[in-house]
Amino acid sequence: MAASQAPDTIDRFSLPDSGGHFGPYGGVFVPETLMTALQDLGAAYDVARKDPAFLTELRHHLKEFAGRPTELYFAERLTAHCGGAKIYLKREDLLHTGAHKINNALGQALLARRMGKKRVIAETGAGQHGVATAAVCAKFGLECVVYMGAVDMERQALNVFRMRLMGAEVRGVEAGQKTLKEAINEAMRDWVTNVRGTHYILGSALGSHPYPMMVRDFHRVIGQEVRAQIMEREGRLPDEMIACVGGGSNAIGFFFEFLEDRAVRLVGVEAGGRGITRGDHAARFEGGKLGVLQGCKTYILQNDDGQIELTHSVSAGLDYAAIGPEHAFYRDRQRIDFAYACDDEVMETFKLCSRLEGIIPALESTHALVHGLKRAKQMRKDEILVINLSGRGDKDVNQVAKILGVTL
Repeated sequence: MAASQAPDTIDRFSLPDSGGHFGPYGGVFVPETLMTALQDLGAAYDVARKDPAFLTELRHHLKEFAGRPTELYFAERLTAHCGGAKIYLKREDLLHTGAHKINNALGQALLARRMGKKRVIAETGAGQHGVATAAVCAKFGLECVVYMGAVDMERQALNVFRMRLMGAEVRGVEAGQKTLKEAINEAMRDWVTNVRGTHYILGSALGSHPYPMMVRDFHRVIGQEVRAQIMEREGRLPDEMIACVGGGSNAIGFFFEFLEDRAVRLVGVEAGGRGITRGDHAARFEGGKLGVLQGCKTYILQNDDGQIELTHSVSAGLDYAAIGPEHAFYRDRQRIDFAYACDDEVMETFKLCSRLEGIIPALESTHALVHGLKRAKQMRKDEILVINLSGRGDKDVNQVAKILGVTL
């Protein structure tokens, strides 16, 4: 689907506006009972983000607890396999708990503690955000409840056990598709009921303001590191950067520092599932339309009556009907392009990366690898491609083995 507006000058720091809008996207669409909580959260974050003590403490925990900075890794064998551009992987899979999610979980846990909140809730799809939230709650002594769809609990049983080991209560959700959308619904119901003493650590660049901005800011460290690392390694910026996009947290953090560098192409890769037919995918820009879901206005997979369509992806973390509002904004301005990868391609590339590089990627991240390897083959050998390896695939091994008919 072609973007609707010509490129214009981008001031990435001007967004969102005071109402949480990225152009026509974003905003605040919640019950009245949550308005005060969101306003208080926005005010607290506005102070914290300018407080040197808060930022210093966050940097300390990102280094000592999470393991930042992560490496920018030259994928020599994948590069030789493709025969084109040099392929670098940003190794967010090396972080504590196994994915980029720890960046945001740490930031929001520190903010919750600063606000005097003793109880934390979260939603999770693939389980990585739930694990990260459980870890930071254990570290800071916070009560933790994680909502997870029953289908996702089955395909990510390892992460459910990891959360419970760290003291989190994992509540299965049996409604609807029993995946991420329903988990968010239940987390929001909990927050409405327990808003005074509870902070909701939303895991992606979604929802009502200030969440899309706040989650983006906590993940900006990814792109900041990439910029410094690629300049050190290559002496110039990359030609193209690719990341998977569910809600879009890893991608916006990866892309943000490069939005004003027009020579760097930015590509987000959605879940093509079994193919682009209704109910078989989660590629919001392939048949989606503008609407409101779970707190914000953005592109959503919905029917003509506004009912949310069924989605599917082999990856639990990308199996969601809406995309983050900032991604929709930059797509309109032809600054971020979007593609999709289907389940069968993902399975093949999952095995390929494991065998050629000795790196087992998360199924979410493998979507970016699928498109990245296609692009590398089309690019010249003197060009540079950076792919965000947003998480590791240990959590997916049981699911992949089942799909491949292997008994563990």
